[in-house]
Amino acid sequence: MILSSASAAAPGAGWLAAAASAAYLMAALPGKDGRRRWPAALLAGVLLHAVLLVLDIAGVGREPPGTRFGFSPVLSLTVWLVLAVHAAESRLVPQPALRRVLALAGVAAVLLAWVFPGEVRVAAGSPWDPLHWLLGVASYGLFGAAVLHGAMLDSAERRLRTRQAATPGAFGMPLLQLERLTFRFVQAGFVVLSAALLLGVATTEHWRWDHKTVLSLLGWVVFAALLAGRKLWGWRGRRATRWLYAGAALLLLAYVGSRFVLEVVLGRSTA
Repeated sequence: MILSSASAAAPGAGWLAAAASAAYLMAALPGKDGRRRWPAALLAGVLLHAVLLVLDIAGVGREPPGTRFGFSPVLSLTVWLVLAVHAAESRLVPQPALRRVLALAGVAAVLLAWVFPGEVRVAAGSPWDPLHWLLGVASYGLFGAAVLHGAMLDSAERRLRTRQAATPGAFGMPLLQLERLTFRFVQAGFVVLSAALLLGVATTEHWRWDHKTVLSLLGWVVFAALLAGRKLWGWRGRRATRWLYAGAALLLLAYVGSRFVLEVVLGRSTA
């Protein structure tokens, strides 16, 4: 069943969610005037979103203490990680089109986490579970950033093929630099995902070949193939981004998708 947001949320979480959503909406406004306002609004949204994650989802100050689990808390944290990367990059390379899209994604993530708060777990099954969970979510964020840059790369190549851009850059970033940055995120995400999977195998008492495990391993295989293809055969462009999107989709289905089906479609609240 959908948990009551009023009873499950931390004190003040509603005001934080409203403030973060308002800041993201301000950052999503189009136009050419007020360029200084939009980066400040995006930064305010990211900071308020971070406080909301710490107080509500991480459970800091909650009695009894516990961490909130569910598809929307994980999605909210993943979107926040991608937004934090974008906010840092946009200080050097302004990307107004991406800013608007990501700001709206931030609004959706904050509101989803408020409407579907998930469940609070007071105790972990293993002392390693929190680290395993953090590594898994960190890999989501890194691959999310890779997907973002992969989409930018695809857009840049389409513009060059159709001669819509006379310069070799896209979103203010040189094409080769954008490609290198995309694969750096893929490499970092692959390392973190590998650590999360190894930790899960080593510390889980009753290993289960359930949908989450199978889809996560399939995602790992896809990313391993992408990195091998890049190293051995020089994969790049649309071939590389197709593999990137496929691996990211498998990871998204592994936890967020399965939890969405359990919590919203089937009305369950099991881990």
